[in-house]
Formats: sequence, structure tokens, C-alpha cells
Amino acid sequence: MDCCCFCYTNPPTFPSPTLLSFRGNASSVGRRLCRKKIRPGQLSSNHSKPFLQHNDRFQHLVYQQYSSFQPVRTYKRTITAQAGNQGWDLGRFFRTLYFFNGPPSPAKFIEFVVGKLSNPSPSEPVNAMDSSGIVLVAGATGGVGRRVVNILRNKGLPVRVLVRNKDKARSMLGPDIDLVGNLTNFQVVGDITKDSTLAPEYFKGVKKVINAVSVIVGPKEGDTPDRAKYSQIKGDSPEMVEYIGMKILINAVKASVGVRSGKLIYGYEGNSVKELAWGALDDIVMGGVSESSFQVDPTGGENGGPTGLFKGVVSTANNGGFTSIRTRNFPVSEDLSAYDGLELRLKGDGRRYKLIVRMSSDWDTIGYTLSFDTVEGQWQSLMFSKFEYDGKLNPTFVEGAFQLPVSSIRSYIKDPITPRFVHVGSAGVTRTERPGLDLSKQPPAVRLNKELGFILTFKLKGEDLIRESGIPYTIVRPCALTEEPAGADLIFDQGDNITGKISREEVARICVAALESPYACDKTFEVKSVVPFSDPFTVDPENPPPEKDYDVYFKTLKDGITGKEVLERSPAAV
Repeated sequence: MDCCCFCYTNPPTFPSPTLLSFRGNASSVGRRLCRKKIRPGQLSSNHSKPFLQHNDRFQHLVYQQYSSFQPVRTYKRTITAQAGNQGWDLGRFFRTLYFFNGPPSPAKFIEFVVGKLSNPSPSEPVNAMDSSGIVLVAGATGGVGRRVVNILRNKGLPVRVLVRNKDKARSMLGPDIDLVGNLTNFQVVGDITKDSTLAPEYFKGVKKVINAVSVIVGPKEGDTPDRAKYSQIKGDSPEMVEYIGMKILINAVKASVGVRSGKLIYGYEGNSVKELAWGALDDIVMGGVSESSFQVDPTGGENGGPTGLFKGVVSTANNGGFTSIRTRNFPVSEDLSAYDGLELRLKGDGRRYKLIVRMSSDWDTIGYTLSFDTVEGQWQSLMFSKFEYDGKLNPTFVEGAFQLPVSSIRSYIKDPITPRFVHVGSAGVTRTERPGLDLSKQPPAVRLNKELGFILTFKLKGEDLIRESGIPYTIVRPCALTEEPAGADLIFDQGDNITGKISREEVARICVAALESPYACDKTFEVKSVVPFSDPFTVDPENPPPEKDYDVYFKTLKDGITGKEVLERSPAAV
């Protein structure tokens, strides 16, 4: 995203260095408060009617994939103005050019006019963005991580792996794991404990993350009869891996995977403020006399706070008939690839507006347009025009004064929201300080938490970072991991109370299933097999167990249960 614009206008034939453009058409359709939602991720010239939902006060306009935006075109037609000719403000014309392009260049302006006369329609192709998304697997050479990679690849999903040792990854995951060239099997060499190794390009196109990184405990992977693997920490400390490393990884992927609340592009929301440089782009550029501005009303917001205000007077004199405000090009383009659309909060005035989205900072580039109605006196969305996007006259257009408060523009994730970050943690993370707990009946990691560098303490702190990040997540806390096959019946629980064992293969399947399940979103849970720890579990290759529908388990989970509730209620915690 490179810029924004609001307009009350003729069809946008004059170039604009904006991503968003809002223009107005007069329309009265009753009163309601609404948010406007627009999907920018898959722009296309194809279209259908938007899906509308509204209640007594709020209206949500949701524009689906390949449905909302129309490329801006130039239309040749005769326009008969009802008003007579008026004097043209040459100074305001040059001020407009100066605001968007810096000092006007006569040579560039003449070049633009000649180009428009010789090629009136934009010729650049319209390419839909790839929304398939790459799944990043961190800790891809570990016992769970490598199984996750195999499952994703067998499903035909694009995978990128984050590992510290590329040679180990290639020998373990196969020769088709390339360092460069193949984005469906692309290896990133990085260390989550060192943010300098996590270059931004590693996460381009990543939409979801499965994190199987864990501190290395003991000399061997897998269980031993006496659980001797819990004897020592090998490599980086639990604090570096489970807490600091988690913080670094979340910061690295957050922009790519997105947050539930969306990204504020412009506006005033509570203590959050994001301002943009708005400028008027009115029909003065075509000889008209309409005039608009954008200003901040310090008390005009919904709750008495500040809001932006698009206001002005539109006139058809001199064959004009539009006003608009647009932003300058953003210094750094807004990357909204993690999101499904844009949501605009504004107070309607009964007129019809247009929104133009531009995906390039070029002066005369393809724009994508959609018109929408507003409702007088109620909060809603923005653009006001004499023409529709298809060049037809807007039957509701009227001349005169208008004003439209704009509270915010932000990106959003559509419902149902599924996890963007799945983390493999550990059962027992809240038990180390739990009063009255019989440690002799707890796993070694609980008993030896202090001796192992407070491993579970830092795992819990890492979990808290995920929950606080705003990223839609799932935290899977397996009990003791084994090399047994998947297929045993499972017990899902919450509150961090169960002990037992579970197959690494089963945990990997749960992680992959969680990525697509809204029932797993923002849940923390423990999982184990029903088979006792002392009994081996085997599978008959000729008669394997049926594949599980993990949603059956996910649907039983509740929000907000982590096991920390017991600590917060206990007298010791007080």
C-alpha cells in the first residue's frame, strides 16, 4: 500500500499517487453506523456485488476475493454542466500539483498530457496477488519439526524451514530442500536467539508459523529407560531459547502473519494515533471550481475524541463535479499481505462515496474503485462522485457542501480467524511453583526445573509472549514425547494437570490441523495418549487406525485457560 485518498468526484481520469481514494456521491439510505471492509489481498478486474451485513447501529461491508475493485479507466463522453462558467484558480491548480509531486515540472506535465491523449486507458496488467501463503517451520530438524515439514509437504502446502544447520536440514529433510530458488521448499538458515540472522526477506510470503524450537536437554533425542536425557542443558540456555528467542521470532514474523486487531493505517483509536499527509485533489485539475480539504476535528470522534474531517463544496461549473483528498505516497509502502481487507470507520452524511485503491506509487497507475452509500448521522466509510466506476452518472449526485468525519482506516483479518502461529510447548509449565503439588509424581522437568536453568519457567514466559502478541495462536503442550507411531486415542485437557506420553508424530499432526481450525484459535491445551506410559503403543501396518478429525478435540477447548489461574488464586501467589 503506497497511499490513500477520499473523493467527491468525476471518474478518476486524472492521475493520483495514492493507494486509497475516496470520492462522494449523494445518496440517502437511512441511518446506521458501519465499518467498511475491503479485501486488498486479491485485487482483480472481475467483480460481483459486495456482501452486506448490518444491525441497528453498525453496518459491515465486506468485499470478497476477486469481487470488489474495478480498475480505473478513462471514459470519453460529453458532460453538460448545469452551472455556468466560473473563473479558474490557476494558483490552486499549481498548489495541488506541488503537494503531490513537489515543484511542478512543465516538461513532465506536457509528457503526461501527451501520454493521456495517445493512450487514454491504463495499459499495465492487473495481476491477482498470491494468497496461498507459506508455512514457516521453525526448529525443522527437531523430532516434531521434521515431522511437521513432511506432513505439510505431503499435503502439497508451500513450506519454508528455519534451521541453524543447512547441511543437517538437507540430509534430514531431503535434497529438494534448497537454499534458494524454490519457494515451496525453501530453507532459511537462522537462529532465533540472534535477531541479526533473521533477515526480513526470510519471511516474505510467510502467512503461518509452526514453532517447534526447544532448548536441547541431555545427550540424546528421545526417551531413555531412566529418563536420563534430563541430566543437562546442551547449547543455549532456556532463557535464550524459550524466552528471548521467542521474543525475537515473534517480532520477525509479526508483520508477515498479522495480528487479530489489524494494522492501523490512519486514525485515532484510544491512545493509538496514526496520521497521514492528506491533500485536496479536486476538479481544479480539469478547470473546475469544486474545493475540498481534510482537517482534524479535535472533538468530533465517536467518543468525543479527535477525528479526521473530509469537507468541501462540489460544483458542476466549468464541466467539473468532483472533490477528493488523497495522501502523498507513503515513504515506505504498507505491507498488508497478512490481512484480508481494509476497514474504514466514518460518520455518514447520506451521500454516496467512492474508494480508490492504488497499488503503485506511479503517478498514473491502475486504480481499483468501489462505490458505497453512507447514512446521515451515523458512523460508517468514504468517497463522493458524480460518476460511478463504470462511467455511468450517479443518479443521486447533488451539488453543494458536504462533510464526512473519518475516524480510522485499518486492515483486518476476516472471520472465521484461524491460528497464524502454532507453538509446541510443554505440559507442566505452570506446576513448578504450584503449592501442595507432590513433585514425586511429576515429570523430571518439573522436579528439576531449577537444575535445568528454569526451563519450564522460561517456556511459560515464552507462551505469555505469544498470547500478548495479538497474533492468532494455538499453544500445544504435549506430555512426554515418544518415538511411537501416531494413532492412539487422545486426551485433550486444559489447566496443566495431566501427565503421560504422546507420539511426536501425533503432535506434528495436531499442529498442522490447528492451522486450519477456528476452534483451535487462541487456545492453550495439554495432550496425551490414553495408553499408559509403561505400555508400548504399536500399529499394524496392514490395519492402521483411521485418521483423526482433530476438530472433535478442538471444539472441547475453552478460551483463557492456561493453568496460571491456580497460581493467581493461591495464597502463596498473594
